[in-house]
Amino acid sequence: MDRTKSSYIYAGLAVFFWSTIPTAFKISLKELDILPILTIASLTSTLILFFVVIAGKKTHFLIKTTRKELLNSAILGFINPFLYYLILLKAYQLLPAQIAQPLNMIWPIILVFLSVPILKQKIERKSYIALFISFIGVYIISSQGRLFKPGHSDLTGVMLATGSSIFWAFYFILNMKDKRDEGVKLLFNFLFGSIFLIITMIVTGHLQIETGFKGIAASIYIGIFEMGITFFFWLKALQMASTTAKVSNLVYLAPFFSLIFVHYILHESVYFTTPLGLIFIISGIFVQNMQSKIMV
Repeated sequence: MDRTKSSYIYAGLAVFFWSTIPTAFKISLKELDILPILTIASLTSTLILFFVVIAGKKTHFLIKTTRKELLNSAILGFINPFLYYLILLKAYQLLPAQIAQPLNMIWPIILVFLSVPILKQKIERKSYIALFISFIGVYIISSQGRLFKPGHSDLTGVMLATGSSIFWAFYFILNMKDKRDEGVKLLFNFLFGSIFLIITMIVTGHLQIETGFKGIAASIYIGIFEMGITFFFWLKALQMASTTAKVSNLVYLAPFFSLIFVHYILHESVYFTTPLGLIFIISGIFVQNMQSKIMV
């Protein structure tokens, strides 16, 4: 099998697993509080990433990690998984899965605006156009099928779902500036994130977990396929692709595929405004991507 076909297989696996995550979030939230879900998921991800590092014969990078790099991992781990997923899961708790997931997708455009103070980059007009188009999509999705009657969605949930994109974009920039091996970097990030989560569970008295099998199983699934191994499927796809642009655009299929799982597993009636709003958000991202190519 040639590298191009392999890249599409890896990308397809990543898109498939990411499209199942909103459903997994909702299943786990039915039986568990947010902190236990995130702690189980983060610990699972840490374990998976540790085995990935071993399989990649990169354990020597762990030993060579400096104090400065550990501090950087602690900061990154506080942002993601700790802070980012606490905010995102709260949004999922307040909103239908089909609403919470796409509202989080505006992060590539938020990334551009955060690059101004952090990376000292300039913003051109198309970035503002892209932001405007995407926020039209946010409005449409938030209407939950009532396009001309705003305010139907939980406002706090909408703010948390869209606001989580700021933390993800901030994490993305800081993570990009860290030049360590991706697997090692992620391992330390999730290790520190897990420590922060365990400490928070102790302080808040959430150590005792009383739940059925589904809640724990869904949390483990999140740790494996949202935070852990799926990232390496995606990275492998990009590495093997003849042109990364074609493969990277496949990620925008995930929110559309997720509506299938949301409908048939969670039995949510899909509002016509959800795919319509998604089209606007993704159109805004494509406008921004065109902008980036011109700048290069």
